[in-house]
Amino acid sequence: MVEMTLQELAARLDAELMPADAQGLVRTVRPLDAAGPDCLSFATTDRHQAAARTCQAGVVLVPRPIPDLDKPQLVTADVDAALIKALRIFAPVLAPAPEGVHPTAVIGSQVKLGDHVSIGPFVVIEDGVRIGHHTVIGAGCKVGQGTEIGDHTVLHQNVVIYHGCKIGSHVVIQANSTIGSIGFGYAVIGGRPELIPHNGAVVIEDYVEIGANCCIDRAKFTNTVIGAGTKLDNLVQIGHNVIIGKCCLISAQVGIAGSCRIGDGVVLAGQAGVADNLSIGDRAMIGAQAGVMSDVPPGAKKAWSPALDQSQALRVVGELLRLPRLAAQLKELAKRVERLEASKDHP
Repeated sequence: MVEMTLQELAARLDAELMPADAQGLVRTVRPLDAAGPDCLSFATTDRHQAAARTCQAGVVLVPRPIPDLDKPQLVTADVDAALIKALRIFAPVLAPAPEGVHPTAVIGSQVKLGDHVSIGPFVVIEDGVRIGHHTVIGAGCKVGQGTEIGDHTVLHQNVVIYHGCKIGSHVVIQANSTIGSIGFGYAVIGGRPELIPHNGAVVIEDYVEIGANCCIDRAKFTNTVIGAGTKLDNLVQIGHNVIIGKCCLISAQVGIAGSCRIGDGVVLAGQAGVADNLSIGDRAMIGAQAGVMSDVPPGAKKAWSPALDQSQALRVVGELLRLPRLAAQLKELAKRVERLEASKDHP
């Protein structure tokens, strides 16, 4: 277990300790409502100040000093960045993956393995695969013919990479994800759907992170591409021939249909869906459960289904919330009209 004094932690986080002579030991990181005396906690905004004053944490990470706080504070301009550093410092220490090839692994012909690789139990690596230095292939993975994997990449358990794909360096693919499966592309021939051959592949660029149980389909021709630095949550479906730009954030259960073009820095919130052959511009943001049915310009913020400009979507939701009151008013008006009509019939 990692243990640090407050002064040591302040130095590692590039933060100012207040008071500078405060004493204590930190062993872990916890939120304000769960922190104890040996915990670092954090108050990212002013609305957390009340909880910080009543918490039991040994020290609190803050963007500016909290007045009258009766416990040490670590003051830093960027709490999020410091919190990431702290979580890495106090992360559980796990045994590293053993170097070498496990005896149960199956290695094809003309496979090239880099230095210090780890090939886990029951891995299958087919012919002509190239794997870079310091890369880890977890238990039960399968890597298809001719696939190339870069340096310092990690495939967690049971990942499947189909043939001919290219996975960059410093990539992380979590358990049970599938890269390069055949896309959902059919043509109706003679009255029945016939699968269109998918002769392309998938390219995953450097520093991409892919969550568990994701599916990224191979292209019909050329490549499906996930741009450098992009992060996918769990349960994301990427269709054939999709090209995703750099440093995008794609949340759980997002589905992107075939041949879409997603720009750099785009955010897709949970369960958003994008219809096929659409373009989403750089830095656009798509809200949760939004259904994108037309092109989205750069920097736009969309919500609702079908996706609307954020301000318009908020007005729509506001009107929907008024419907019960409007319905009650309508019923009352209908009763008044009935009474007026009845009074005409019986003067």
